[in-house]
Amino acid sequence: MTDPIDKTLRHWLGAQSPVRWSVPGDNAYDNATAIWSKPIGRLPRAVVHCRNTDDVRSAIQAARDCQLPLSVLGGGHDWAGRALAGGIVIDLRAMDDVLVSPDRLSARVSGGVRASGILAAAEPYDLAAVTGSVGAVGMAGLTLGGGYGPLIGRFGLALDNLLAAQVVLADGRVVLADPDHEPELFWALRGGGGNFGVVTAMRHRLHSVPSVRSGMLVYPFSEARAVLQGCTDIANSAPEDLTVQVGCIGGPDGAPVAFVVPTWCGLPAEGDAQVAPFLKLGTLLANTVDTTSYAASLTAFDAYVVNGQRTFMETCWLPAFDGDAIDVVIHAMQMAVSPGCAIFTHEFKGAASRVPADATAFGLRRDHVLIEILAAFVDRSDNAEAGRHHQWARATRQAFDATALPGGYPNFLVGGDAVRIAKSYGANAQRLIKAKQHYDPDNVFSAAIPLPDGGSIARASRPASQ
Repeated sequence: MTDPIDKTLRHWLGAQSPVRWSVPGDNAYDNATAIWSKPIGRLPRAVVHCRNTDDVRSAIQAARDCQLPLSVLGGGHDWAGRALAGGIVIDLRAMDDVLVSPDRLSARVSGGVRASGILAAAEPYDLAAVTGSVGAVGMAGLTLGGGYGPLIGRFGLALDNLLAAQVVLADGRVVLADPDHEPELFWALRGGGGNFGVVTAMRHRLHSVPSVRSGMLVYPFSEARAVLQGCTDIANSAPEDLTVQVGCIGGPDGAPVAFVVPTWCGLPAEGDAQVAPFLKLGTLLANTVDTTSYAASLTAFDAYVVNGQRTFMETCWLPAFDGDAIDVVIHAMQMAVSPGCAIFTHEFKGAASRVPADATAFGLRRDHVLIEILAAFVDRSDNAEAGRHHQWARATRQAFDATALPGGYPNFLVGGDAVRIAKSYGANAQRLIKAKQHYDPDNVFSAAIPLPDGGSIARASRPASQ
């Protein structure tokens, strides 16, 4: 007997249009679902391999008719299960066009473009887009949720450099969102993620960045406290053109090491002097610092970004990375349950902090440090091993609670902690809920980053004593 859902899928994805799609057992399906973090749980019924906006519209209609969950796969750098939500997946990876307009200092990128893609296209013009710290990350997901990265002090978040977006809404309409067209949607997209539609194209501002002075410095874990404190002292008085990422990660032999990744994006002649103090913090085990293109600098973590592992992630915001935070990092890494446990920092300062809090949906516009806690391992269907990694990540985040700011970076959060989610958006939460109700009243795009709800906002606003 034919499955009625399968029949409807075939009707919309086959008879209605020449859409390419795959189901479990197909090579295209297997390739699409082999993303960064190994999927856990029920896999999608179908993957729609979109080549244009019409394909995206067909996929949305098929999901609605079949009453199936809908999710969007862009760069595939997903750890929380948002890209493969168990129903129909809109695979944008074939939509990877980049058109650079050097005279306008901007680039039009399709929805499946990764950070490495836009940077490769812009590099011949000595231009760069604002990205995260890893080239494999999809630009759409990164940008719509925030986008911390090495250029943040000089140029702000990735979302601060979004000039316009083409969006397919839940009802199939295709709209342009920018300051003059659908301004409320444009506001909500910049921080509210993919909760309002499928972004099939974006225009990003580009900046003149002919080169950067950057690379990874590795120090023994036994010197981690002194190295991290030294970095903090340098960063506290650093110019906005210098961004510093620090943390601890498993070294080549599996034992933890301390790392520092300084990135100078200012005048090239000043690069050596700006980076030199970091070379004197301790016993260098490795040093890849060099003058290079911005695109090449994003390969620093490539050896640690391995597809197909099981991954747990936690996050928090700190007002500063001080001695107490360093103590937490040292203790957590001493208690690490495998070489896949790591802690990273991301700075938020300069241009990012000067954007008014209500200019975008992003909720925290003050100097701070983002903490990223990662626990990755090869999944052998060992529930005990999964439990140990999940507990380590959770306990590490909780150890920061005494000094952490409310909420956390939505791109790193999952649903389930409604109050914390509401606090992540601060005073923008209520406006964001109204935008969601207007543009996606049926919650078709429920697999996107978590948004607050009215009840959680009320609970978040109560004094702690209540």
